[in-house]
Amino acid sequence: MFSYGVMPPLMFAGMICFMLAGFPVAFSLIAVGLFFGFLGILTDHFTLSFLHALPFRFYGIISNDLLLAIPFFTFMGAILERCGLAEDLLEGTGKLFGKVPGGLAYAVIIVGAILGAITGTVAASVIAMGVISLPVMMRYGYNERLATGVIAASGTITQLIPPSLVLIVLAEQLGKPVGEMYLGAIGPSMLQVLIFLIFVFVLSLFKPQHMPPLPPEARGAGGWPLIRQVLWGMVPSIVLILLVLGTLAMGLATPTEAGAMGAVGAIVLAALHRRLSWLLVRQAMASTARLTSMVVFILIGATVFSLVFQGMDGALWIEHLLSQLPGGRAGFLIFVNVFIFFIAFFLDFFEIAFIIVPLLVPVAVKLDINLVWFGVLLCVNMQTAFMHPPFGFALFYLRGIAPASIRTSQIYWGAIPWLLMQLVLVVVVILWPEAVTYWISAAPTVDPSTIELNIPQFDAPPLDMAPPQF
Repeated sequence: MFSYGVMPPLMFAGMICFMLAGFPVAFSLIAVGLFFGFLGILTDHFTLSFLHALPFRFYGIISNDLLLAIPFFTFMGAILERCGLAEDLLEGTGKLFGKVPGGLAYAVIIVGAILGAITGTVAASVIAMGVISLPVMMRYGYNERLATGVIAASGTITQLIPPSLVLIVLAEQLGKPVGEMYLGAIGPSMLQVLIFLIFVFVLSLFKPQHMPPLPPEARGAGGWPLIRQVLWGMVPSIVLILLVLGTLAMGLATPTEAGAMGAVGAIVLAALHRRLSWLLVRQAMASTARLTSMVVFILIGATVFSLVFQGMDGALWIEHLLSQLPGGRAGFLIFVNVFIFFIAFFLDFFEIAFIIVPLLVPVAVKLDINLVWFGVLLCVNMQTAFMHPPFGFALFYLRGIAPASIRTSQIYWGAIPWLLMQLVLVVVVILWPEAVTYWISAAPTVDPSTIELNIPQFDAPPLDMAPPQF
């Protein structure tokens, strides 16, 4: 425990105490880092020149092209959140599945997955789905726990489905291409949607009274008009998804370029739905600026903390502590996932990615763990942070837009089955790594052994040839 002195555990404990006290995370990290930095100078752990690396690290953050993808994808999500796309998708899909028990729940899960792929933010998905579908579900007799649980869970799928902001940040921290992280997340995100759909189907067999079908007058006219309405909501969205993720996965665009195309595509979609306005663009720009500023400040604070922590041999302390766990790789994975699950009660995914993940990477490398698989596994685990009663942000978002007749306890109880299904996916990804690695290995790759360099050979001039005269 104290093989590398008392400073590393004291510094880690100080960070936890600051956060539990309620101070802003970015400034807590900076305060703890600078305090222990000067303490390290006084105790001869390192000299003042060690801290001269901080300005270069700050410049590295600001000049990092990969982080430019965050405001682009955030802006894309903010535009699509406000342009009415969710209303069109839910209305058509709800009518399409309305004749079967649980039809609205199926529609919420499917539309939540589509919104997750085009917005990338949990708050946007949960709020949009709650405002639109919760009153309809209550009107037609859905169980309160089921209705609130499926809405919150469908919104958290956004955390895992590309182009998730979490995957961008994790790719940066793990030193892996964003395209590989996106490809690796395809399998688990599809499994998560499938698990949710199976749960609704099984529940509809045993308790159909909790999710009655829509009456004929609510479903309206079927046939081609309904199919056309569903296609009008889905096809442009799917085209945008393929444009962004396809070019990124095939290596035709960098994450920043793909995000820029997504932002332009979102504006085009808003114009197609005749809801593009200057007010819409201004609100999207404001929310993008707030989120991007928060991310940059957290990253700066994490940089200060991590530099001093490494100077205190904290990275070696963490590596020694975790690599000595019983069970080897299995023990490390079990500990990390349990730790991430509980630390997510107090930290959001950005804070976990910037603070905790860099400490785990050296141990994962030493244990020969595939970092892309490891990053996707952490992402699957971190989505539970939004569903933890009573701290889950998805539950807070839902509480803010739910009517007063729905008690908070109902929202919390409704979240538990979906939280357990998210944990089931964590176990599946651990026991079946191919759910992640298959999509990476299926991507087009270049075998270095097949590369041939054909350089034309020219006869060298005789050594005794006289140089040309000018």
